[in-house]
Amino acid sequence: MIETLIFYMFAISTVVTATAVVTVRNPIHAALFLVLTFFTSAIIWMTLEAEFLAISLVLVYVGAVMVLFLFVVMMLDINIARLREGFVRYLPIGIGVALIMLGLMLSVVSSDIFSFETMQPIAKPADYSNTKALGSVLYTDYVFAFEIAAVILLVAIVAAISLTMRKRTHTKYQNPSEQIKVRKSDRLRIVKMPASGE
Repeated sequence: MIETLIFYMFAISTVVTATAVVTVRNPIHAALFLVLTFFTSAIIWMTLEAEFLAISLVLVYVGAVMVLFLFVVMMLDINIARLREGFVRYLPIGIGVALIMLGLMLSVVSSDIFSFETMQPIAKPADYSNTKALGSVLYTDYVFAFEIAAVILLVAIVAAISLTMRKRTHTKYQNPSEQIKVRKSDRLRIVKMPASGE
């Protein structure tokens, strides 16, 4: 009874904070709501005895990715008015995608796979390791999907680097080869002037 109450409390909190991520206008507030969503998701994973996933979510996403994301967002000069225009313009598309995802989730959850009898927890032995079980399943049954995810992440890294390396017309750049070839006569001119008398 207590576990069910904890699950529903944090599940509702996860849905509310995830909705706030996409509805708030300030990007800093959206990032902080995303951090709270990660924390509530980690607590739900702890109740499902997936301790490794919960700790990894907190350490990797909250501890590293979100700190970097907050730093980048706070350093950028974001036009809030332009963001609001885009939010209103793409709101119908977003609502349509959300309804499709909700329908898919309801069709999956209402199937026989997620019945009450199949969702009962199985008693684990004392020496059970969640990390070992996850690793054995990940690198045997789902090794092909794991490798595809790794390739997609590699493509995303290369795309992010190529986007940051592109030339911007309004930004001033320095050419190191031109700086090395510079001569004293190009930068310094000595002008002789007669001394002015009093």
